[in-house]
Amino acid sequence: MSALAVEPDAPHGQGWDELVRIWEGTDAPEGCKVEIIEGIITVSPGPSKDHNHTAELLQSSLYPVIPDGCGIYQTLGIAVPAGSGLYIPDLVVIPRRLVLGSDNLAQGDEALMVVEVTSRWNANHDRIAKVRGYAKAAVPLYLLLDPWHSGRPTATLYGEPEGGTYRVLASVQYGDKLTLPEPFGVDIDTGDFPVS
Repeated sequence: MSALAVEPDAPHGQGWDELVRIWEGTDAPEGCKVEIIEGIITVSPGPSKDHNHTAELLQSSLYPVIPDGCGIYQTLGIAVPAGSGLYIPDLVVIPRRLVLGSDNLAQGDEALMVVEVTSRWNANHDRIAKVRGYAKAAVPLYLLLDPWHSGRPTATLYGEPEGGTYRVLASVQYGDKLTLPEPFGVDIDTGDFPVS
């Protein structure tokens, strides 16, 4: 992973605008993920086959239960308030009307759920910075699938964001079922997810 820092000292001012322009113009190799995490532009390598397989299995489980008018997107950017981030989650469930004709960027509170699958090189971003960022953005549900969690692959569901902080709604080791609340109302069999 590489990083480029720009001083975004004015969250919605010139420093932030400059950072976003650099982010938009970053010419990363195809498949890489370019994000702004805590005011730093990061470029992560493309996901592994196991990572992609996990995202695909979850996406397949979600299609029958997502609310009418919503879609599941893999490369939609999520803006985090206070000028600290633009994240590209592995999956975003969001109303289609908010994506059509847009600039591939949505506000966090517009999403119903975001999903991140950790990789060896981005696990701490997903476990720490993005938990804070998605909570500040008021994303109702954040599902963290973490095959790299201390040798014990874990699925953690965060929700009820308040004051920039999430509550842990559920945390299970891979192999157990994780229940997603309404509007999904589905059990996810984490035993199907590959372990890295």
